[in-house]
Parts: sequence; structure tokens; C-alpha cells
Amino acid sequence: MRPSVFDQRLARHIDELKWLYCELYRDEEAFADFVEMLRRCWEERKKPLRDQDKKRAADLDWYRRRDLLGMMLYVNAFAGNLQGVTKKLDYIRECGVNYLHLMPLLESPKGRSDGGYAVSDFRRVQPSLGTMEDLEALADACRRRGISLCLDFVMNHTSEDHAWAKRARAGESEYRDRYFFYDSWDLPREFEKTIPQVFPTTAPGSFTELEDGSVVMTNFYPYQWDLNYANPKVFRDMTENLLYLANRGIDVIRLDAIPYIWKELGTDCRNLPQVHTLSRMLRMVCGIVCPGVLLLGEVVMEPAKVAPYFGTPDKPECHMLYNVTTMATTWHTLATGDASLLRRQMETVCALPKDFLFLNYLRCHDDIGWGLDYPWLAQTSGTDEVAHKKYLNDWFTGKWPGSPSRGELYNDDPRLGDARLCGTTASLCGVEAAEDDPSRLERAAACDLTLHAWMLSQSGIPVIYSGDEVGRLNDWSYHDDPDKREDSRYIHRGDFQWDLAERRTDPDTYQGKLFQGLRRLEELRAAEPCFDARADVRVEDAGSPHVLALCRRAGEREMICLFNFAGEFVHARVDRDGGYSELMYGTHYDGLRDVELWPNGFAWLLRE
Repeated sequence: MRPSVFDQRLARHIDELKWLYCELYRDEEAFADFVEMLRRCWEERKKPLRDQDKKRAADLDWYRRRDLLGMMLYVNAFAGNLQGVTKKLDYIRECGVNYLHLMPLLESPKGRSDGGYAVSDFRRVQPSLGTMEDLEALADACRRRGISLCLDFVMNHTSEDHAWAKRARAGESEYRDRYFFYDSWDLPREFEKTIPQVFPTTAPGSFTELEDGSVVMTNFYPYQWDLNYANPKVFRDMTENLLYLANRGIDVIRLDAIPYIWKELGTDCRNLPQVHTLSRMLRMVCGIVCPGVLLLGEVVMEPAKVAPYFGTPDKPECHMLYNVTTMATTWHTLATGDASLLRRQMETVCALPKDFLFLNYLRCHDDIGWGLDYPWLAQTSGTDEVAHKKYLNDWFTGKWPGSPSRGELYNDDPRLGDARLCGTTASLCGVEAAEDDPSRLERAAACDLTLHAWMLSQSGIPVIYSGDEVGRLNDWSYHDDPDKREDSRYIHRGDFQWDLAERRTDPDTYQGKLFQGLRRLEELRAAEPCFDARADVRVEDAGSPHVLALCRRAGEREMICLFNFAGEFVHARVDRDGGYSELMYGTHYDGLRDVELWPNGFAWLLRE
């Protein structure tokens, strides 16, 4: 009798999967139970998803296409609920989007949700957003339109309102063992000697004392209880929750806070070797049960330290990771007008293997943290870290003289001279401050478009934050909402401004210029082989400290991408002769030894 598809896939991975599992848990009986759980999940996978798995398994590069364009959005802010998003799929496709990331939407308690990252039930949708059936219907509708759906999976912790936490609070030892419970502060104090605080201002410490005197680990917020992955039942049940979502039609699972999921006394409880064992096992689990599903790791570090989460060619882990440091360095470069750090950053990224796939973005649901290469800045320009962070925050909140940016600080800690930044792309580029000044508005919109061109020029998957395609501004009304006003990230999490979207076809409005300009850039990118994920990319000398130059090559085709981060006209010089055509505006150049760039302008130059 021919083995089932499941058994064939399992046979390819069983030896390594069992070895890794038993290395962690040393329990063959638990492993057999784990495998049977995987079999059940495969049997429950409906035919359209199995058909998609087969198709994608035969085309392993399906998610590396240069026409892939992402968008992230909050369901309630964008369309009220899941059914509303389904009704707006035509608009999403009009934006050119074929990868849709829905921000956290699983059940979580109001006022203690951390934006949906404190999940109380991994198999229920927040009632105000709809039902799990609505989510599955949306996934089906997306699949018919060629849109891949991404959803966050909060691995590190549960809400204190989760059924496991409630039973643990009630004293059931089996469920207390799923978390980190202690009868006194002795061990928690030992842990806290080496664990860095995640939110030292808004949620200091890494443990919380409960009403019965017991102490539980809470790295993020007191209502988010860290799970103990040293317990095989936690790994089994959380893996089953992940597969439950995959079986609803989710194509990409974002592994939230994955570096934190293994804890060990005497360490910083970050990026421990066991984390990579778990992520490798999850990759194999997907390969066995749902090979059409991708894993996106949320690892907020510089690319060189992020890279281990890709695994190795023969033992891969995450399919995709965020290019977070390039995002932060981009905003630093806009504020300083000095592209030297961004050049250094891109030299590092370009040196990584082409199989490493990054998600590139300008803004997202979260704040901007200034995790820059301060040792290099200090060595090359004498930059003081604290003073520089203050300058960046002053610039982007509009406090610095002449700054057009409008944003707000997040988790400001005056003791350390540190804070993070919030705001929409348009407001940070100066659109909000331009008010009724046509000249300033034109400059701000051009800056916005240039930053998007820069994002699209990087290898990987570009992801737009919903509303940025029409220049959405900051939502200052969050200050009036008692559930939101303590979290300045809501300044860029406001409701989608559909009145702005109505102007997207009017070229006389900045919304129309942004929308149509962005669509033009996306279409050019999709059509040009130089933007392939596996194209050769290197940083070039641009002849100006204000300009970043990238050279992208695919076979005989060559493109030079120039970006001016200064607020004035700049002349760039790249060592090239021969004819070049600028793709966006149609300008012809005989050689690139003198290319004039507009203030905060760009050029995509294809060799003729």
C-alpha cells in the first residue's frame, strides 16, 4: 500500500525531528503523541489548501517573485470587521497588494491586550471583529484573488485571561508548569540580574506578584504571562494552535517575539540555542503538514544577528525576517542628510546570502527604535549616542528648528536620555506640517515617494503600512480615548481615512500624486528583472555624502538607483559611461558622471 502524502513528508524529516525533540524533552512517548497531533492536523486540512500546498511545493520560489507587494493593516481601523475587509478586497488589489498582513485579531481582553498581543484564546477571533468562520471566509476570498494572508502568532506568552492561566492561578500544578511560577522572589531576583527589561518605563521588571503571593514571569506586561517551552505540552499545544490557524487558510504565520521563547537562569533569555531548535522544528512541522505555509520571524536586531534565524541551507528555520535596522537607519539618514551609515548598513545586507529573504518597510504598527550602529558612528564622526537619539527625536517631533516632521515619543525615559518614535510616514516626511503651503506640500510628498522608492529598491518583499499609499496623517484623537491615550503608538494606528482614498485618482492632490506615483513604482519593479530577489546588488560610490547609490544586476541588465537624503539639490557622480534611461520620469543620460537629484529625490536608471 502506497504511503500517504503525510507519511511521505514525515519520512523526509522524522529522523531530525525526533532527534531535536528528544534532545530538548527526552521523552519518546511525548514525541509519538506530537506526531499523532501533526497527523490529525494534516487530515483536517481541506482540499483547496492541500492543492495549494502541492502547487507551492513544486515552485519553491513562489514567494520570491518581484511582483509580490505587501500591506499590513488593522481590521477594525481599515474596515470595521473581517467581513468589511472582504468587501474591500477590490481596493486592496487596486493598490497592487497580493500579500495582506492582518494585525492581531484573536480574542484578547479589552484594556489589557497590548494591541492584541495578549491572546486569551488562540482559536477565537475578537468578537467585535467577527468569527473564525469570517476569518476563514476572508482567507478563501483572498486565495481566489491571488492574495496571501498573514497573521500574527503570539508564541512567547498568553493573556492572564487564557484558560491555562486561569487554571494556573487557581493552583492547578499542570497549568502552573506551563508558565514560570515561583513561591517567592528568590529565583525571580536571580533572573532579573541578567534579563534586560523590555519596557522599563511602562512595565518595569520581568516578574509580577499575584494576589496569592506567587510570582510569575511577565517579560512584556504584567497581564502577559511567559510560556515555559521547556514543558513539551506547551510546545505541542502551541504548535497545534499554529496549525489550526494554517488550516483556516492563513498563508504566512508571523512568529511574534520568537527570540524570547526559551528562558534559562543566568542568561539574558534572548536568542538561546534552544530557540533555534524550536524554530527548526516548526519549519519541519510546516513542511510535513502544510508546505504552502511560510514562517515570518519577528526578530528586532541588525541583519548580521538576525541571519541565524534563517537557519542554514540544509537546516532552514524562518522563511522570512524583518529588515528592521535598515528601516531605522533610513529615518536616521533622512534626519541627518548623511548617507554614510545607510551605506555601511546596505554593504552588510548585500553581503548576506541571496537565499535570505527580508521584509522591507518604512512604517508599521510599532514604534521606531533607534538601534543604530553607535560604535561606528562614534568612531567615524564622534557621535554621542544619547545626544544623537535626542536629536533624532527632536527632529521627528518637530522640536528641532526647521524640521517639517510631526511625530510623538514612545516610552520616553529621561533618565537614560532614550525614547522611541511614533508617527505615520506622511507626517514624518512633513505632509502634516505643510498645511496649505503648496510648495512645502510638494516637497513633503516627493520625500514620501522617494522613501517608498528606496524601500522598493531593496531585495525582498516590500510592505506598505495601510494608509501610507494615500498619505494618511497622524491621528491625534487617541489622546481622548482612555483605553489608548497611554500608548502613543495609536497615533499611527488610527482609522483608515477613506476620504483621502477617494482622491487617489486626482493628480492635483497629494493623495493622487502619492497613490499614482507609488503604483507606477510598483509596476516598474514588477516588470524589471533587476529587482529579482536573487539579483546581484552592491553599494556604489555616489560622489556625495548625501546620496546612496545601489547597483542591481540581473544577467546583462544593470540598474543604478540613486537617493538624495538632503533637503537641497545635489549632484551625484557614478562611474558609468553609456546611455541610461530614468524609468520613473523618462529622462535620458549619457553616462552618470553628473546626475542632478531634486531635494529628497531619487532616480531609477536603467542601462540602455
